Amino acid sequence: MGLRFYEKYFVLFGAFIGGCFLFSGVLFYFGSDRINTAPELQNRIVNPKVRNVHDSQSIKQMEDRLGFASNLNVSMKENERRRSFTRNMMKFAWSNYVRYAWGENELRPIAKIGHSGSVFGRAPVGATIIDALDTLYIMGMNKEFDQARDWVAQNFNLKESLSDLSVFETNIRFVGGLLSAYALTKDQMFLNKARDVADLLMPSFNSSPFGIPMSLINLRTGRTGNYGWASGGCSILSEFGSLELEFNYLSRLTGNQTYMSKCARVREYVIELQKPDGLYPNYLNPQTGKWCQKHVSVGALGDSFYEYLLKIWIFNGKRDDHLKEAYRNAIKAIEEKLLHKSPQNNLWYFAEMKSSRIEHKMDHLACFIAGMFALQSLQENDEATRVNTLKLAEQIGHTCHESYRKTVTGIGPEAFRFSSDAEAQATRISEAYYILRPEAVEGWFYLWRATGDEKYREWCWEAAQAIERHCRVEAGYSGIRNVNAQQIEHDDVQQSFFLAETLKYLFLIFSDSTEIPLDQWVFNTEAHPFPIAHSAQQVQ
Repeated sequence: MGLRFYEKYFVLFGAFIGGCFLFSGVLFYFGSDRINTAPELQNRIVNPKVRNVHDSQSIKQMEDRLGFASNLNVSMKENERRRSFTRNMMKFAWSNYVRYAWGENELRPIAKIGHSGSVFGRAPVGATIIDALDTLYIMGMNKEFDQARDWVAQNFNLKESLSDLSVFETNIRFVGGLLSAYALTKDQMFLNKARDVADLLMPSFNSSPFGIPMSLINLRTGRTGNYGWASGGCSILSEFGSLELEFNYLSRLTGNQTYMSKCARVREYVIELQKPDGLYPNYLNPQTGKWCQKHVSVGALGDSFYEYLLKIWIFNGKRDDHLKEAYRNAIKAIEEKLLHKSPQNNLWYFAEMKSSRIEHKMDHLACFIAGMFALQSLQENDEATRVNTLKLAEQIGHTCHESYRKTVTGIGPEAFRFSSDAEAQATRISEAYYILRPEAVEGWFYLWRATGDEKYREWCWEAAQAIERHCRVEAGYSGIRNVNAQQIEHDDVQQSFFLAETLKYLFLIFSDSTEIPLDQWVFNTEAHPFPIAHSAQQVQ
């Protein structure tokens, strides 16, 4: 999960959000997957293909298209068949990226050219390659992994990016992807590259007297800044609160405690800062150290802050009781203020708070929280707490499944609302798009690991088939503009996080739980796994 920027000229909240940012003397327009930006609805598709939603194919046809042999052994275990199905989706996505956009940041699978959202700057820095490294490795795609590894060793240089980059996105995708590749292979080259990128990001901490990192950085000049749309230039909770896992691991590996200490200072400051009703607002002024406005959500702008409170505690061997308490207090506040139940079918969901007004909307992004609670339940020693936490995780996971089940395509929308007329449905066309997001399948993956309930595998299998049926185009996978439309229109972007997250979680849920076990590994918010420290010496 990440605050991903892929619209170069328009900021879109829901379907269209106009926004601009004056940075380095340039008017900077952007889009973000963490702020509900619609997938480049303007001036992008050349001769877009429109597909009738009913022109769907059987699973046998899809398997044939994905390269399954016609004499597929019928005795193959069902989950192995599904693993193979998902692996072949990855092969199709990867091979077309290699063919049409090698070295570029992402692929436009209809136009068959490279694509770069403004999060990556103007230079091709191989975002898909870095993001996909560990997925290739985990899936046993050794030839493809070696190909990616060689490109990183010979060509990857983030200093080539000429314009402003997102500190958050650069961290979770590049630092995270490289560190995960190192963790899996122990190839020193990956660690060296990760350290190089992290060093380039360090000036982002220096512009605030409180050490709050800025959202944007120019890697050539070290100049930093924030988005003008972000409550008048404030820093964003999900961004400055989602650096510590990667920087902590880097300190562990290099022995340089600077990375860890920079993030720990931010975390401690925010935890101790007075909060309205115990809630963490989404914006913080880096110059005054005060909250900018009372906008609270566990979806866009807030989500991974809560995720990292829990995961840092787990990553460091569950030794920091202060951090554990901070997580519990944060969760208690959002449950008291944001958790609601629909009157029709008793669906539980987390709403948003704007000022003191509740908006009964839940983002697809917020579906990650089902997985977060499932992961929390695995750490609980108190049986009552474990049971209650897991129950809430399952309730949220069910709500997210309803958001998928109720669409024409069987794919969940960007956001869904709750009212007397609708329940877990996108009631606005501006919220009905899908950009290959992972959060629903991520939640179901954790729920399967926590419960062993096969229904979560079935839900993921339904999602995989729907994505294959509606998002696959001639040269890759594309987001779609309206999950409820009879005629499918594609946005022509194969997001790097589709390879990093969506396909990885789908593959792992059909795998044995001993593959990347959750008592040994913790995933960053881009689904890059890091090994948990099991001794105090490892934490240091």
